[in-house]
Order: sequence, then structure tokens, then C-alpha cells
Amino acid sequence: MIRQDYKSKRSKQVAQASDWLHSIKLRWLEIIGVAFAIYLISFALDFDDDSTSISPTSEASSSTTDSQAETPPSRTEFKLQPDTTVSSSKPVSQKRLPLTLNWPQPLEVAPELPTEPHSNRSVEVTIKSGDTLSGLFSRQGFSAQDVYRVTQNKKAADYLKKLRPGKVITFVSDPEGKLIEVNYQLSKNEKLIVSKEADGFDAQIETKPIETRHAFASGVIKGSLFTAGKEAGLSDNLIMKLANIFGWDIDFVLDIRAKDTFAILYEKKYLEGEFIGNGNILAAQFVNQGEVFEAVRYTDSKGRSNYYTPKGKSMRKAFLRAPLNFMYISSNFKPRRFHPILKRWKAHRGIDYRAPTGTPVFAAGDGKVIASSYNKYNGKYIFVQHGNGIVTKYLHLSKRSVSRGKRVKQGQTIGLVGATGLAEAPHLHYEFVVNGVHRNPRTVKLPQAAPINSKEKARFDLQAAPLLNGLQLQQRIYSDVGAN
Repeated sequence: MIRQDYKSKRSKQVAQASDWLHSIKLRWLEIIGVAFAIYLISFALDFDDDSTSISPTSEASSSTTDSQAETPPSRTEFKLQPDTTVSSSKPVSQKRLPLTLNWPQPLEVAPELPTEPHSNRSVEVTIKSGDTLSGLFSRQGFSAQDVYRVTQNKKAADYLKKLRPGKVITFVSDPEGKLIEVNYQLSKNEKLIVSKEADGFDAQIETKPIETRHAFASGVIKGSLFTAGKEAGLSDNLIMKLANIFGWDIDFVLDIRAKDTFAILYEKKYLEGEFIGNGNILAAQFVNQGEVFEAVRYTDSKGRSNYYTPKGKSMRKAFLRAPLNFMYISSNFKPRRFHPILKRWKAHRGIDYRAPTGTPVFAAGDGKVIASSYNKYNGKYIFVQHGNGIVTKYLHLSKRSVSRGKRVKQGQTIGLVGATGLAEAPHLHYEFVVNGVHRNPRTVKLPQAAPINSKEKARFDLQAAPLLNGLQLQQRIYSDVGAN
């Protein structure tokens, strides 16, 4: 038992000694490798230093010796020896080892950047009601002389004297605080730029192109045109434009029925890829109680735009069917009606349109004001004489905006709804008289406006056909999608 333990202990000691000797051998080989590397480096450096003093003859001799020794010496031929000095005057040839040293490149020092000068100062100001050009300049620290110099330019003066609340004006000054530029946003795509030049200020209008795309919308009326239009994604402005196109043929308060339909082809405006608003309605269709109405926009050779039927007849009539935007009709045209104030039966020879006080009242057609006055029955009233023996009358106004003898255009505001004279509530009493005979304004056949000029007909057909075809194509596509 004791002998066995002794053998085991002995074997462990031998194993430890063997590991220790192996470690020493490895360390010794590492030391030799490091020494060899140091020797090579020192040898290369010494050779570079001595090569500057070697004569051409010695160089030739050295090259001859080098050529004789084509193979490098073996590892055992290198020994660490101290440097010896050659006593002979004949230079000793030396062999240069093919040693390549890859030293890191020195870092390049970046040149110092020049210090940036102070930048220009730009301030945007939103114009408010009551602001003046001199006041805006003064609040930004500019003098009356700056205002004078800028407005010496006629184009700049024409635009800057017409400041509108909500618009933005920008002042740009140099690092010293001197005015060098004024920018005034005229519209979404137009800007006035007034910049300082050597001899004063120069003004230019910068215009950015607006991209126009065609869009389609359609809807079915369940309650009102406004609700159906909003469900179809139309803006309030587009809905009003649609109503105005067909307003001479359709009363959108009284004639609309459930399941009436509409479809429009219209413009969408984009500035630098961003939607900025809707444009004009190019073509439209409205089906009211089974009757189909179609309209297309046409701009003639003189730049005048209007809506026409596909055959070239004007959608615009010589008279508006209703001369205001009203809530409802409180009393229709009747040959016999009990007057709520006079308490007696008499003819009601017009239509009472109920609307809030202050609602604008429009001229039903072009004409001349033959009466603008007041009496206790009619209150404030206006009579307009039109062509072909037609007179329109507007009663119970709260305000009259035109005087006797003035000429008015269709759609021009001539007064405001009120309750003056014999009136129980705010409303407009409207009469339509033809050659002295009262006619029902809701049912009288209105004269047509002038159709397309015969000289324009070919041009109209060329422009209108693609728009109407595009509208019909979109309707078919949408109907097919709905069917599927």
C-alpha cells in the first residue's frame, strides 16, 4: 500500500517536471525570435546609415558579392556579434537583406477652416388688420428712408400698398442690420421679391408652376345635396359651384328628391407635389326626378368661361330662379290668400323666401334700378327693369345697397333680407312681372342666355367632347365597381 502511494507520487513529480521543461523550451524559442527580430532591425538601420559613405567602386564590388550569394543564409548563420571597425581603407561590401518595413503613415493635419461670417437675418411677419407698410418696417427696426427706397420701385410700390390681413411679409437684413430684401407672398404660388441692388431696389415676381390633375366624384342624394356632397368627399366650395351650375333649372331647396344623383369631373391643384385646393368643375351631370341635366365648362377665344349644355346652349339663364340662398318658402304665389297682418283676403302675387336678417339679396338679372325707396307696406324695397318688358321686385329689405338709376349685373348684391313694412318675420317678398302681369317666379319660363357663338362652335366641340367622354367613362367604371 505504501509502495503504491510512493509510485503514484513519483509519477506526478515526473509529469510536473516534464511540463516545466516544455514551458522553458517554449519561452526560450520566443526569446530567440525576439532577439532575431531586433538584430534584423538594427542591421537594416546600420546599413542605411553606412550606405551614404560607400564609394561607387565599393558599390560595384558589393553588387558582385550579392550576385554570388543568390540564396539567403540559413537560420544558423546569424549570430549576435558586436560591431567591428574596418581598419583597411578599402570599403567592405555589405549585403542588404530583403526586409520590408510597413511603417504607419503620419496623420495629416486638417487645415484650419475659416470662421463663418455672421449670416443674414430673416423675419416673417403676418399682416394684421390696420397694419401699414411704414408701421411694419418700423417694428422691425427699419427707418422711413428704407420704406422710401423700397417704394421707389413702381412694381414694389403697387403691391406693397395693397397689404391684406393674413398675408405674410418677410424682411431680410445683413449682419450689420441693413435691409437687403423684402418678400411679400401674393398667393400660394406667387411671391414679390424686392432685393437691394447697387443703384436701389429691384422687384421681381417669382411664380411657381401649379400642377392640375383631374378628379371624379359622384353621389346619391338621401336628404340634401350638401350632405350627399360631403359624403362624396367634396368641399363646401365645390358643392356650391355644382348648385350654381344647375341652379337655373333646379331649385335645390324644393325640387330635390331622394335617389337624385350627381357626378362631376373637376380639377385638383398641386404645388410642388402638395395639394393646395380644388379648381373648376369641368363637366357635370345631375339627375333630378328622372330628368338628366348635363353641363360642360368652356373658355372662348377671348378668355371668357361659362357652362353650356353638350349642344352649346348656355346653362346660365337671363334670370336667377331664386335671388337669394333661402331656408324655405313661407308663402307661395297664390291668387287668393288671407293676409296675416291686414286680416283680409287678397292676392299674393309673389313668393316669400324665409331667410335670416342680413342674408344677401341678388339681382335676378342684368338691368336698371327704377325704384329704391321705402313705404309702410313694402318697407325698404327695390324694383329693377330688365329687357323684354320684365320687372323684378324685392320687398321688406333691412338694407338697400343700390340707388335709383344704377345699373346692376346678374348675381350682384342689391340689398339684405329684413322684416320692414308689413312683415311678421325676416323674409324676402319677390315678384316677377312680365309686361305688367305678375307671373309665378318658380314656374315662369326664364329666357335663355346667348348660346355659343357660331364662330366658336367648332372650338367648343373640340374641347367639350373629351370632358364629357371622360365623365361618362368614370361613371361606367364606378357603376361597374359598385355592381361587383
